[in-house]
Amino acid sequence: MKSLIFTLLLITSTTANVEKTIFLAPPQINIPLSHPTLTDLNLPTLTPSSNSSLRTPLAASFPSPSSPEGSSTWLLLDSLTPSQRYELRICWAATQPTSFTLTPYTLDEVFDTPILIQSLNTYSLSLTPPPTPPATQKRERQSSILLIHIQSQASYFTSNKTLMSNPPPVTVDLILDPFLLNILPRSLLPTILYIIFIALTSLFILAPKIANWVQGIATTEDIQKKLQ
Repeated sequence: MKSLIFTLLLITSTTANVEKTIFLAPPQINIPLSHPTLTDLNLPTLTPSSNSSLRTPLAASFPSPSSPEGSSTWLLLDSLTPSQRYELRICWAATQPTSFTLTPYTLDEVFDTPILIQSLNTYSLSLTPPPTPPATQKRERQSSILLIHIQSQASYFTSNKTLMSNPPPVTVDLILDPFLLNILPRSLLPTILYIIFIALTSLFILAPKIANWVQGIATTEDIQKKLQ
C-alpha cells in the first residue's frame, strides 16, 4: 500500500510543475472613473470569491537582448481583503518545459516605474478586445488590488528550428488561494481534515490493540515473577 501511494505521488510530480508567490493584500484604494481605467486594460482578472482560477495559454520565449526575462504577461487581482495573506500559483504540464517568475506590484509601484508601465501597456495593447464592451463603472469604488507580472522563459533545446525560434504558448492554470488565519492556504484544508480523520480513526482502532498488548506483557511479567 505504501509503495502504491509513493508511486502515485511520483506520477503527480512528473506530470505538472508549480510556481507560486505569497503576498499580503495591500490597503484599499479608490478606483477612479477617469480613463484609462483598469477595465480599459482588459487584463485577465482573478478574485478570491467568484473567479479564483483561470486556465489560459501564456506566451513563452527564449531570453533575448530585448527581452532578457522572456515573455511578459500581466494579471489583475481584484477584491482582495486588505492585510490577508494570499498565494498565487501557476501550474503547467511538465511536457512544456518553461520557467515562470511571478512578481506582485501595487498600482503605484507600476505607475511610478517606467519600465513596468511600458510592459503593462504593451501587453494590454496586444490583447484582443472583448466582443462586447464591458459594463462601465458608474461610480468610484474602493478595492484592494494587485498587478501580477508573469515572465515566461522557454526551458528546452531542440534541433527543430521552428520551435527554437517560435516557442508555442504554454497552457497554464492560475489559482488564487487565500490563507486561513494567514497561516494555511484554504485549498489545503480538505487535506488537513482528511489527515486528522485518518489519525483519529487509526487511534481508535489501534488503541485497544495496544492496550491488550501492554496488558499481555504485564501479565507475562507477573507470571514470571510468581514462578521465580
